[in-house]
Amino acid sequence: MSERAERKDSGIGPLAFYGRCSTEDNQDPETSYGWQFGNARKFVEPLGGEIVADFFDIGQSRSVPWERRHEASRLLAALKDPRREWNAVVVGEGTRCWFGNQFSLIAPRFAAYGVDLWVPELGDVYDARNPSHKMLMSVLGGMSESERQHVQARVRAAMDSQVINEGRHQGGRAPYGYVVVDGGPHPNPRKAAEGFRLRVLAVDEVAAEVVRRIFRQYLGGKGDRAIAKGLNEDGILCPSARRPEQNRHRQADGWQGSTVRSILENPKYTGYAFFGRWARQEMLLDPDDVSAGHVVRFRRAAPEKVVRSRRPAHPAIVSVEDFTRAQLKRRSKGSGGLRTARKAERTGRATKHAYMFRGRIRCCVCKRKMEGSPRKHGMYYRCPARTLAPGSPALVDHPPTVYVREDPILEAVNEWLGGLFHPRNRDRTVRMLVGSQEETTFSGDREQAERRLKDAEAKLRRFQAAIEAGIDPLALVEVTNQAQAERAAARAELDNSPPPDAVTVAEVYARLDSMADVAEVLTGKRPEKLIELYDDLELNLLYDNEKEAVDVTASLRVNSACVRGGTRHPICGTPAQYRCSCDLS
Repeated sequence: MSERAERKDSGIGPLAFYGRCSTEDNQDPETSYGWQFGNARKFVEPLGGEIVADFFDIGQSRSVPWERRHEASRLLAALKDPRREWNAVVVGEGTRCWFGNQFSLIAPRFAAYGVDLWVPELGDVYDARNPSHKMLMSVLGGMSESERQHVQARVRAAMDSQVINEGRHQGGRAPYGYVVVDGGPHPNPRKAAEGFRLRVLAVDEVAAEVVRRIFRQYLGGKGDRAIAKGLNEDGILCPSARRPEQNRHRQADGWQGSTVRSILENPKYTGYAFFGRWARQEMLLDPDDVSAGHVVRFRRAAPEKVVRSRRPAHPAIVSVEDFTRAQLKRRSKGSGGLRTARKAERTGRATKHAYMFRGRIRCCVCKRKMEGSPRKHGMYYRCPARTLAPGSPALVDHPPTVYVREDPILEAVNEWLGGLFHPRNRDRTVRMLVGSQEETTFSGDREQAERRLKDAEAKLRRFQAAIEAGIDPLALVEVTNQAQAERAAARAELDNSPPPDAVTVAEVYARLDSMADVAEVLTGKRPEKLIELYDDLELNLLYDNEKEAVDVTASLRVNSACVRGGTRHPICGTPAQYRCSCDLS
């Protein structure tokens, strides 16, 4: 008590003030500085103290160590200056300045330079020899950490509720294909009175068509990089080039495979609001030095942490069915390794030769795609059987080498297609396409969709029963949302699944009319156009090395209908070595 009386009589003298304001909580730095500085003055001025310098951090989280805060590190550096004008430091609020065990790491440094620490919560100068002071500062650090965690949890819970119940857009950059527009007055009366407005997502039609193209091509068999390559070749601006004002951190250097992947994996394109797909995680800056503190990193959140609105929140660009199919395809590719990844069309490197049947011709024995193998006297395709694993069943009957030359296949296929789509055979071809539709494909797909619908509805009934039995509804939000999404996808698939007789003669004629002049393309003067025609026809070839025959399959993407080339057919005149399974007579 005598020491306190002596300090009070002689006065504390000049002090430096330290405070901190975090803009994460939408605090006004000027107001925050005012009340903290005011608290410090009321605390030390009656004791003869005078604040002659101040250090105030803005936008710094309390979890950041003092060495990594701008003003706090400047204060620590000033401790070493023997010409400083102050010999003590006062804070406006201890919980604002120290977090966790930070005080125990900082206080000895102040004591080493003879600088006192005045803390309002202590009501006095900090005394390292006083166990009560040490205990109270430790409690204050824990309270500060607990307060921060509680604020984070409350804010996250409120935002989750707004997304689930209202479908509210929680800010951030709009996904490619959307723009942020005014959504009316803010529902909070106080914020509405201050002029705040809701922000909602609206469709950017030009970019939305690109998103639809990406999903369409991916479901059609193209890979991420192949899609990106096609977009770049067509001169379509990438997201960072289309909206540079919201992508300043990007280089706007064209479409990348990762860009396509992020679009394919973004569920917001289904029209539902999603929140929490990426989460802030605090990681140790140096695992060997805990005192260095944490740094914030964004990581993909666990599925159970992501919330989805109960109802559509903005216009959909992609149907729930197509998005679900894309995700199932990505998962199957990821789980199947190289075997399933090879099924996706790759980017297509620049080559000196035109591979007319690239990715279209397979070996009859192992069913693997044959590789283009250019030679001086012509283009060949060979089976990559050498890459099969030793002991594979396919190697039992597989010849050591399987080669087939491109020229005779190209001539025969083009001759067959020319006859098939000749005006005199047009009606017969249309009748064959319509008549060859198989009901089994539709019935199988519908059965699977109906099964998924029943399973999803059964899950929802079980969840409802669990809630009625007393289970906390919040614990079932994620699984309920997932079951609802599965039910919506199955219903959409059933609604959009045409009956077996849905494709009419008129629709086939319209599809033929939309195609380019087949006769002109089949001349082969423009190989790129011929490759596009093969793509439109979904041309596939299966080579039988033993019989020296190629089974050719083409389709106008009319359900499961296909047209097959035949042996010296009276209409198409296909050579005998290319067998056929159809009858056009």
